[in-house]
Amino acid sequence: MNAQPMLGSSRGLPQSPMLDLEFAQLSDCGRLRDHNEDYLGSVAPENPAQARHRGWLFALADGVGGQDAGEIAARLAVETLLAGFRESRSHEPPAALLARLIQTANSRVYDSGAAQPNGKAMATTLVGCLVRFDRAVVAHVGDSRCYLIRGGHARVLTRDHTVANQNLRMGLLASWQAGEAPGRHVLSRSVGNDLVVGIDIAEHQIVPRDVLLLCSDGLHNAVPAGKIARIVSEAADLPAAAQGLVAIANERDGSDNVSVQLVRIRSVERTGMYRGRPYQLH
Repeated sequence: MNAQPMLGSSRGLPQSPMLDLEFAQLSDCGRLRDHNEDYLGSVAPENPAQARHRGWLFALADGVGGQDAGEIAARLAVETLLAGFRESRSHEPPAALLARLIQTANSRVYDSGAAQPNGKAMATTLVGCLVRFDRAVVAHVGDSRCYLIRGGHARVLTRDHTVANQNLRMGLLASWQAGEAPGRHVLSRSVGNDLVVGIDIAEHQIVPRDVLLLCSDGLHNAVPAGKIARIVSEAADLPAAAQGLVAIANERDGSDNVSVQLVRIRSVERTGMYRGRPYQLH
């Protein structure tokens, strides 16, 4: 397996009663492709103040457009998101922050495509997860996903922005038809395709032992949610879980790049909100 293996932890910060987590990530070309158009990255706080005021950010993108355009788009989108997060002001609401940064990433990818010879189009999916206090705020465009794995079960926190899923939501297709429809892999939204992009954002409460999984469609098109949950729940640690997920995706399909980020919650800081400001619950 090649590309970006990583293991990280928030240990070293004086945690209690703060949020504490560990993470791992892995990206692989798959069995048939000779280059990787996925890109992933993260930003961890450097001190307790950043942990409380900013939190952690995880991001994953799956480039589209063929040749090297998809690779450029994915890297540019993720790096723009991470750089903007590092420079963001304290206490900016997470949902508003992610919306602003993804729109900025969209503009940069769009402009980069327009500047190519003959206006060569490029685009990418993008999913970001901002973890702070006892909340995970998930924002996405495209069909890269975020799952919440809790108690041995995996729940999808995102909805695929594909033509087939759009037709399903409009009642034009039955669920069994959507799974076999010709447009099931065709994106209805992507970062960089238009000057402005629609972003889905949702906030979810997290508890200790939860695992958040960000992944490209190279995983979820090949491996059902139940199997994903079992591999993560039974693995010795997060790096082993990441390797297991990539391995089974390649075994069952292998025609696409496969990328995963895993975030395990060790402890949380319970908070409430008053006039838009968080406060600690005892």
